[in-house]
Parts: sequence; C-alpha cells; structure tokens
Amino acid sequence: MAVVTANHLTKIYDGKVAHSAINQLSFEVEQGEFLAIMGPSGSGKTTLLNILSTIDQPTSGALVIDGQDPQELTAKQAALFRRERLGFVFQDFNLLPALTVEENIVLPLTLANQPLSEMEKRLNVLLKDLHLENVHTHFPNELSGGQAQRTAIARALIHQPTLLLADEPTGNLDSKASKDVLELLTKVNQQRNTTIIMVTHDPIAASYCDRVLFIKDGEYFNEIYKEDLRQTFFQRILNLLSLLGGNVNDLSTVRLS
Repeated sequence: MAVVTANHLTKIYDGKVAHSAINQLSFEVEQGEFLAIMGPSGSGKTTLLNILSTIDQPTSGALVIDGQDPQELTAKQAALFRRERLGFVFQDFNLLPALTVEENIVLPLTLANQPLSEMEKRLNVLLKDLHLENVHTHFPNELSGGQAQRTAIARALIHQPTLLLADEPTGNLDSKASKDVLELLTKVNQQRNTTIIMVTHDPIAASYCDRVLFIKDGEYFNEIYKEDLRQTFFQRILNLLSLLGGNVNDLSTVRLS
C-alpha cells in the first residue's frame, strides 16, 4: 500500500522570470519504506519536501498522503494533519531551548491534549529506545549533537506518525553521531514500520535506505534499490551522483564503517 502517491507534481515560482522548481515529478512511497531523495543543489529537493510536508502546495499535479489530498484541506485542517500524521526531523534539531529533553519530546502530545498517563508511557519507551534516559532532564544546550538529534527524532515519533520526513538529519553531526542516528532511523523503520522520506546529500546516509530517488532540475532522473550489501549500494549511489554532476570528488575515498 502506498503512503505517498505523487502524480506529475509541478511547482512554478512566479517572478520576473518564472522558475520551475519541480517539473512533472511522479513517484510512490510504500508503507514501511525508507526512501532517500538526492540531487545536486537547486534540483528541487527542498521544494519537494515542503510540498510533502503540506507547508507548500504544487502548482499542478496530484499528491495523496495516507489517503488524503492535502490540497483539499483548509489551513486549520492542514495544521492538524501535519501534527497528527507527519513527523519532522531537521538538520538543526529545532529543539525549544527553555524545555528539557522530556518536555521537548512530549510537546506534540501536550498540544494534542493527550492524557498524562499516555504521555508518560510513550515517553518512557522512547527514552529507552533512543538511549536518552540519562539526559531526560537536561536542556538542549547541555546535549551533544547526537543527543539533540535523537531528542528531535523522539519528538517526531511520539505521536506515532504515518510518515517521517527528515531534512539532512545528519548534516550537523560528526561521523560517529551520524552513524548512530542512521542506525536509529533504520531501527525505527524496521521495528515500527514507520515510513521515512529523507532528503540528503550524503551517499553514506543514503546507503542506509531501501531506495534512492534522484532528481535533477526538478525532474525524475533515476532510482536505485538496495541489494544485500550496503557497500555495493553505496558505490552505485556514488556512480549515479557522478552522472548527475554532483560534487563527489571529495567522497571517492570514503569508506563505510
């Protein structure tokens, strides 16, 4: 069953010269799939993520997420749809500095007026699963980058979203913290059957996914599926990035751990 179905999505920004950020893009994302979206700078990745998150609307084309057409929703309904069915993980964490780790995590449930007992139950599971028990009373400025991103992931998962959208989730992390976060997202995907769409420029991050969708100039370019070996998948991702014209010169000596 497809959680996301995009048909001929097009997004044109008006100006002195109209700019087509997304052009006739079609794809599906199945329930429980972990999809990476890659492409050079200016390829339309951010625009696509904004459309998938219902923050922006396509100029033309159709989009269905979890059986719902976001274009049919009022602003209030769209806000509720985002809060209930979508989870978001950003490169810069977006944690509220005045709240502790556990307060940041339960924020979506607080906004949804969930009972305290339900909040505590879900919170305790996530604190354990994401190895945050020892820092649950800390504030964001007391966390490492990896701890902050794990807190952000816990916040994105606590309301049990249908779809998790991740925008360069390892962009501000060192290699060890990046590996931890990617392994965590893989675990979430496999154990919770959470559908994940991750925008990334990092071929190592993409190699954790089931499939990589490549776009160029806002259009479908290619896609590849993971096979048994992540090392082989990683090399195929590098090969396609070089065809795309992405800057992979500095990545050619990268080795997977």
